[in-house]
Parts: sequence; structure tokens; C-alpha cells
Amino acid sequence: MHYNLVQMIQTKITTIALLFILNSNCTGQTSNIQKTSKMTKETTNINPLLCDPEAGFCGLPDNSPTDKSIENTADKSIKIIYFTDPICSSCWGIEPQLRKLKLEYGTNYEIEYRMGGLLPDWSYNSGGISKPSDVAHHWDEASLYYDMPIDGDIWIEDPLHSSYPPSIAFKAAEIQNHKKALLFLRELKEMVFMRKLNITKWENIAAAAEKTGLNVNQLKTDYEGKAQILFEQDLKLAKELGVRGFPTIFFSNNNGEKEIIYGSKPYAFYETALLKLDPTAQKAEYNKNWETVFSKYNSLTAKEFAELTGNPRKESERILNQLADNGSLRKITTKNGSLWTLIKAAQ
Repeated sequence: MHYNLVQMIQTKITTIALLFILNSNCTGQTSNIQKTSKMTKETTNINPLLCDPEAGFCGLPDNSPTDKSIENTADKSIKIIYFTDPICSSCWGIEPQLRKLKLEYGTNYEIEYRMGGLLPDWSYNSGGISKPSDVAHHWDEASLYYDMPIDGDIWIEDPLHSSYPPSIAFKAAEIQNHKKALLFLRELKEMVFMRKLNITKWENIAAAAEKTGLNVNQLKTDYEGKAQILFEQDLKLAKELGVRGFPTIFFSNNNGEKEIIYGSKPYAFYETALLKLDPTAQKAEYNKNWETVFSKYNSLTAKEFAELTGNPRKESERILNQLADNGSLRKITTKNGSLWTLIKAAQ
């Protein structure tokens, strides 16, 4: 579906999955990042994105999807390419669904995370959005819509200026270790959406890397070098495939068949796409008690816990609060929701 910026501003429930540029005085920035930003705007026509929660999509209005094939060269039956961005609120909104898909069908697919470059910088003025503070309330609305904690006050207190630095940092983390890179990306998201930390600043990127077991010195070296090339390749692939926003998820099988899911959808959409391409895929059964799900994912929102355990949303929050009261979990509360972390993981 196509949206123009004026229509999306007029939509009552709109959110921004916007941006942050690495401050020119911030440790770790190089002139190459600025060159990359300029090159990207010229070649991919990436514009600031307004996110529509009802569509579950943070869109690039000038791009259209193509029918270019995606070759599945993985050993597993299904290949998934997930185009996302560290500050995409709609992508944060599908964390519960993707975490469940991993638990139930993770043995059947390989997944690639591709960074889409949500916004290079703030050098624009469109639809009444000209500065970070203009979008703070959109994130608060997104939080209510997705039932995932998001605090829009970061755009007032310590605004981000581009999505490129954390995207490049993720590519640097992948060079070291794919599994740790995904933990690193999750930590960045929790920082920006819940703790109001500016993840364009190197000290916050470094803290996330250290917490998730990455080599911080190596991360910085790759961040300033190889990772920028990998990020540019992601942007190029997004353009070639006609990605118009985030999340966009491509499913493909060994026969060249594919399914594409745009935006945040209920879990059944992702499961159906996978099973359509591989009807023989076996759903893994897992114990849905709290110990098991927290052993898989050390931090969970109430929405995630409900999705993974099958408990009703209100019952899930009651269980999590009880576990926090007895010292099994640590509860982190924001104005728009909470996150529960396994105590052993928090220490």
C-alpha cells in the first residue's frame, strides 16, 4: 500500500520510527559515515518515515516492491530476509511474533537481518515534521497500539539524529558473531525504546556491546571500516528488492517460491507464510512455563510473555509481577509499560 506523508500525518494513530545521526563530536564517528549518508540519499531516495500502527508499517513512499527473485541457498528449507531498523517502532511491535516463530520453527529456516536505513539525517521539513520533538507523541501512541513499551520522551530529552550509526554497529557486531549480534540489536532497542538512551552515541553502543559479550575494540574497528560497506550493501539490496518500508520480511524456499509480509501482523501470518512454502515444516513443542521462556529470552515484555506462553495478557502481567515480587525477575518500568529481566541475566 502507498502512503504520502500528508495522509499519514492526518491519520489519527500514526507513529514515527525515526532516526538518529551520529553526532559529529561523538566518539567513533568517521567522515565515511557522512559520505555514506550523502551517497545513500542520492542513490536510494530514502526519506523520513512516518509509521502507521494500523498498517503496522514504517514506509518508504517513493519505492515500490519488485518481483526480483530471492535465491534460497541455505541448508534449511526456508530462507528469511528481514529488512528492519533499530528505531523502527513497527519492528519493535513484532518482536513477540518473531520470538515465537523462532521457538516453534527455528530449525526450519535461516534468517538474515538487513538494515534499511530508516533516516539518514534531519535535513528535511515535511508534513509539519521538522525536528525530533515533533515526533515524540507518535512513539507514545505506537506504544499503546502495539502494547510494547516505548517512551517517546527521548525525542525531547536526548534526541537521535539518524538511524545509520546503530545500523552500522549491528553490521559490525555480525562480523564477530551472529547470535551475539542479535542480542546486541535487542539491547539497542531496549535502550532507545524504554530507557531513553541515545544509541547514536558511542558510549551507549559500547555499553550494549559489552553487555552482550562482544569485543568492544574490535566492534569499533569494524564499525569504522568493514561494517560501513556491509551497511551500504544492505541499502542496495533493499532498493533492488523494492523494499518500501519496515518491517518487510521475505520468505523463500528451494523451489524459488516466495511470500512477502509487509508490516506488523498477527503471528498466524508468519506461520502461514512459512508453512505455505514448506508444508512439511514441523512445529517444535516447548515448555511454556516461565523458567523455560526466560531461559530462551532473558528479557520479556508482558505482550511477549503472553505470546510465548499462551496466557491472557492481563494474567501474563500478574504472573510477571508476582515473579518480580518474589525476586525471580527484575522489573523495569517506563511510563508506557514494563520489561521483566531474569535476575541471573541482569547481574
